[in-house]
Amino acid sequence: MSGIAHHLVKRGIDATQEKYRSGAFTQNGEDKPFGHPHVVAAALIITSVAWFFALSAVQYIYGGVVATLTMIETPTATAFKVDPAESDEADAPLLSVDEKNPIPTEPELFYVKTKPITSKIRTTIRHIVAEAGPWARFRGLQVALAYHFVHHILLQALTMVFGRSMIMQSFAAVVTAIILCRLQMLWTHVVISTPSEKKWYRRFPTIESGRKIIFPTAIWAIAEQATIYIPVTLFLIFDLEGYFSNPNSFNDLSAMQQKSVMLASLAVMMSGVATAVLVVFPASVTLKRVQASLLPEENDSIVPFDRTFGGKVQSEVVGGNGVVSMLDAWKTFDWAARFRLVKLYAKVFAIQASTSVFFVLLAVFEVRMINGDYVLY
Repeated sequence: MSGIAHHLVKRGIDATQEKYRSGAFTQNGEDKPFGHPHVVAAALIITSVAWFFALSAVQYIYGGVVATLTMIETPTATAFKVDPAESDEADAPLLSVDEKNPIPTEPELFYVKTKPITSKIRTTIRHIVAEAGPWARFRGLQVALAYHFVHHILLQALTMVFGRSMIMQSFAAVVTAIILCRLQMLWTHVVISTPSEKKWYRRFPTIESGRKIIFPTAIWAIAEQATIYIPVTLFLIFDLEGYFSNPNSFNDLSAMQQKSVMLASLAVMMSGVATAVLVVFPASVTLKRVQASLLPEENDSIVPFDRTFGGKVQSEVVGGNGVVSMLDAWKTFDWAARFRLVKLYAKVFAIQASTSVFFVLLAVFEVRMINGDYVLY
C-alpha cells in the first residue's frame, strides 16, 4: 500500500507538471494566481508524512504483530465432565436399584474448542494489551527498525558487489535475508512471547538455532522475489513497456489489439496475485511457525501455542532436534487458521485503502481551503 501511495503522489506531480505545460494554469496568457504556494507545500508535506506513518502503523500492528500471532496460535479446548445417566430406559424409575446400574460407569469427558484469540483484531489487541501493557501493539518495534536499517545497508552493499541487474539484485536480496535470519527470528520471538526482563539485544537466538532456519528463510526470500520477478518477466515478454511509457500509442491500435493488450496486462497483475497467494503465503506462514518452534523454553507465548505441533516436535532435552519441519509447520496450520489469516489480510488491505482515501481527500480539502476556489484538475 505504501508503494501505491508513492505511485499516486508521483502521478499527481507528473499530472500537475503536464497541466502547467499545457496552459491549464494560465489565463489570457498569464499565470493564474496560486494563493499561498509555500503554505500549500508545507500542508501537503505534513499530510504526506502523517499518511506514511498511518499506513506504516496499520501494516506493523495488524499486518505484522497480529498476523504473526494468528500464524502461531493453537486454539485451546475446554474439558467438560458429564456424569452418566442412571439409565437410558424411559421407565427407569420403575426399575429396582440393582437393575438400574448393575455396572458402575466412569464420567464422560467432552472437549469443546474455545474461540481463538486472533479470530478478531479487537480481541487480539485487547489480549496483548492486557498481557503486556498499552504499547504491546508496537511490540518488537525496536527489533524491526534495527532489522530494516541493517537490511537496507547490507542490501545496498551486496548490490554493489553482485551488480545491479535484476537477477543479481534478487540474489542479493536472498543473501541478505539469510544473513539476517537470526535478527528476523528474534523479532518473531519478541512478538509472540510474554514480556521479558531481558533487553531485546540480549535475547538473540543462538547460532545453532540460526542454522535451522537458513533453508526456510531462503525459500521465503525466493518467494518474495518471485512476486516481483514473475510479473516483470511477463510484462517484458508481452512487450507492454511501450504502452505504459507512451499511453497515446494504445489509441493507435485496433480494437482487437487493444483487447489483447488489456488481457496481457490483466495476466501480469494476476500472476503477481497468484504468486503471493500460492507461494508467498505458505512460505511466510511456514517460516514464522519454524521460528516459533525455536522459542526458548524460558519464554512463554502470549497466545496459546503448542510447542510440540501435535507431537511432531521433540525437545532437545529428550533427544529431539527441537524444531518443526517445514512440511509439518504448514500441515499443522489447519484450514480454519488459514482462512482466519486471509480474512485478516483482507481487513488490513481495507483499512489501508480507506486510510489512503481519507488522506487524499484531506489533501484536496487543504488545497481548497488555503487557495479558495483554486483546484488542481
